[in-house]
Amino acid sequence: MLQQPILPEHGLFIDGAYVPATSGRTFQKISPVSGRVIATVHEAGRDDVDRAVRAAKAALSGPWGKMSVAERAGLLQDLSQAINARFDDFLEAEIADTGKPRSLARLVDIPRGGANFATFADMIKNLGAEFFETATPDGGRAINYGVHRPKGVIAVISPWNLPLLLMTWKVGPALACGNTVVVKPSEITPHTATLLGEVMNAVGIPKGVYNVIHGFGPNSAGEFLTQHPLVDGITFTGETRTGEAIMKQAAIGLRDISFELGGKNAAIVFADADLDKAVAGTMQSVFSNCGQVCLGTERVYVERPVYEEFVSRLKGAAEGLVLGGPDTQGVSMGPLVSEEHRDKVLSYYRLAEEEGATVVTGGGVPQFGDERDGGFFIQPTIWTDLADTSPIIREEIFGPCCHIRPFDSEEEVIALANDSDYGLCSAIWTENLSRAHRVAPQIEVGLVWVNSWFLRDLRTAFGGSKKSGIGREGGEHSLEFYTERANICVKL
Repeated sequence: MLQQPILPEHGLFIDGAYVPATSGRTFQKISPVSGRVIATVHEAGRDDVDRAVRAAKAALSGPWGKMSVAERAGLLQDLSQAINARFDDFLEAEIADTGKPRSLARLVDIPRGGANFATFADMIKNLGAEFFETATPDGGRAINYGVHRPKGVIAVISPWNLPLLLMTWKVGPALACGNTVVVKPSEITPHTATLLGEVMNAVGIPKGVYNVIHGFGPNSAGEFLTQHPLVDGITFTGETRTGEAIMKQAAIGLRDISFELGGKNAAIVFADADLDKAVAGTMQSVFSNCGQVCLGTERVYVERPVYEEFVSRLKGAAEGLVLGGPDTQGVSMGPLVSEEHRDKVLSYYRLAEEEGATVVTGGGVPQFGDERDGGFFIQPTIWTDLADTSPIIREEIFGPCCHIRPFDSEEEVIALANDSDYGLCSAIWTENLSRAHRVAPQIEVGLVWVNSWFLRDLRTAFGGSKKSGIGREGGEHSLEFYTERANICVKL
């Protein structure tokens, strides 16, 4: 059954209240499952963004700024519990926005959305500080100790693929450190960020601490936010070219940035791998969330002795995927998030055939014979036999697809994996422990999995190299971005 609208109209959430946009502009939210309009969203103008940023700035010196770390952490624990108490509401909002299978959102998106607040609430209570004792020139002593202060107003620009999870992954540590935020969710997925305002109010988060503006990037809410002189830091997850544009805006006033950007991630399957695990893991990394995962695999390198078997087994598994809406019986893959994004992915499907790829499976649009044909579904697709210089190998597609290529040696596959403008993550499949430890450090990415994928400890560093990002998120690495360190020197 296709989901009905959660909220027919989305206003802005500014200073603790839902308000219409003074711009007078609205845009439509389209269901990825049916292609139908399910909500009207207010587009923030420059004045609306200014109101939101000034509300966030004022909140820094209000009750929020006067709270102790323990009080702030307690409110964030309450917030985590309140999200779980409204689990079904957030679940409906998430699947209305994305069309992803209910089982996936129930297992990953909503639990992590709440856990992000609880995790960083615990971390901030246990954040240590530097302490040094120093000899002074006159023979005396001095002590030096470090303190952490909030950075200020944080602009949070979050993506559409995991809307609640990735938004709270930023808002959680920002609030834990005592900052205030102005969130601009993707215009494609406005529901959960808007709904979170209700929960903020319900648990007693002071007004102005959490604000939400809706709109687009250039000459809209995103650009107005990154240009605002009262914004002290900008955190963004999304496409690399958008990150470059935001970075230019951040340079004015020297605002700090934290970017998690695109990826063209490689999986490496050695001949000694457990092929059952490797096929299952690669299926997950290629096709989860319809391939709309920054950590997803689009390049697969398989050692030649097991290449043919691996291709055959991955083909069979891909053809066993069940496509449909959130509640389709046995569904394992939903639609792409928008018509525009499907057009982009299909352009790569066409290009692969034009360049002479062998289409192992897929390559087109499925037909259902019902209202899902108005949605944005696409076939899971596997290619072989393309040149390493092909755009299919070089550019991020962000869809349910991969290219598989054989290799013959460790040296060759390390060079192939590193031959990319991106450096977000990689997965290595091998039962040889020495090989795993030998190869993994040589892959030029921020995160390497061995015999797993998407296995995350939220305390560990997460981020990419090259065009995949700047900075690290997770654990104390997130807290580092959202605070300013100061050293206090006391002569005794």
